[in-house]
Amino acid sequence: MRLRVLLEPVAGATYDQLLAMARATERAGLDAFFRSDHYLGVNPTHPTFRPTDSWTTLGGLARETSTVRLGTLMTASTFRHPGQLAISVATVDQMSNGRIELGLGAGWYEREHESFGIPFPSTGGRFDRFEEQLEIITGLWGAEAGETFSFEGAHWSIASCATFPRVVQSPHPPIVIGGAGPRRTPTLAARFADEFNVAFHIDKAAGIANFHRICEEVGRDPSEVRLSSLVPTCCAADRAGARAKAERLGEGPQRLLSQGVVGTPTEVVEHLEGLAAEGIDTVYFHTYDADDLEQITLLGAEVLGRVSVPARKGQPG
Repeated sequence: MRLRVLLEPVAGATYDQLLAMARATERAGLDAFFRSDHYLGVNPTHPTFRPTDSWTTLGGLARETSTVRLGTLMTASTFRHPGQLAISVATVDQMSNGRIELGLGAGWYEREHESFGIPFPSTGGRFDRFEEQLEIITGLWGAEAGETFSFEGAHWSIASCATFPRVVQSPHPPIVIGGAGPRRTPTLAARFADEFNVAFHIDKAAGIANFHRICEEVGRDPSEVRLSSLVPTCCAADRAGARAKAERLGEGPQRLLSQGVVGTPTEVVEHLEGLAAEGIDTVYFHTYDADDLEQITLLGAEVLGRVSVPARKGQPG
């Protein structure tokens, strides 16, 4: 099972804090460090929250780490034009020598958009834009030298582009798509994703089964797509220490942690074994304290390597 860290800091995180956590993730031997792509936090009125831009900071992390994979969960498709995002991700892919991944979603946080003057269309409008963005990004990344790429959509159009962002990874950086919706999200994942994230889906088995049905409908072999989940995590050497950490985080993270693990490494392993039995092969430890490097070290030392997932035919490495 691939074990990853997703930081969604309660009080925001400076670049130096992000760097320290990315390096701690790398030292611990965990597979990847991902950051949320949000301009407001779990508590939108936190008095000291200061936003940072995900793709700017990931560019810095790409040059100051060497083995850990890096990415977003999830970049909102409302935040950036698709051509611009394709170039940004390709640039960081080059800077990291092929360690970047793009988690991309339709966007959901209305107050965040209002706070920074970012348009927030209806749910249907956001998904329409999301689909077009995936078409454009993958089209630009996949175009060959000497070709041109064009796209005519309801929201974005590309007119005979002949200058393409070049990526290191083949065929392109992995794309992660996730959510609990029954149709549009899993359909887009079946068409475009290298990894489908079931996130906080209440019935993960049903969500996975639905995704596999949709893969078959669109002609995609479901074994080509990794299955991942978020696990809100507050881990310490003993339960009392874990509970104390959780209490310090405040109400928002505590609400999320009720769906994950507040406990010891052994309890984390038990939770992961349950996910593995459902077919999950990648887990993101959803963390909220940007300074808790001790937890990352503990997860690497006492959880990593203790859970295996039965191999599926064609499963990507």
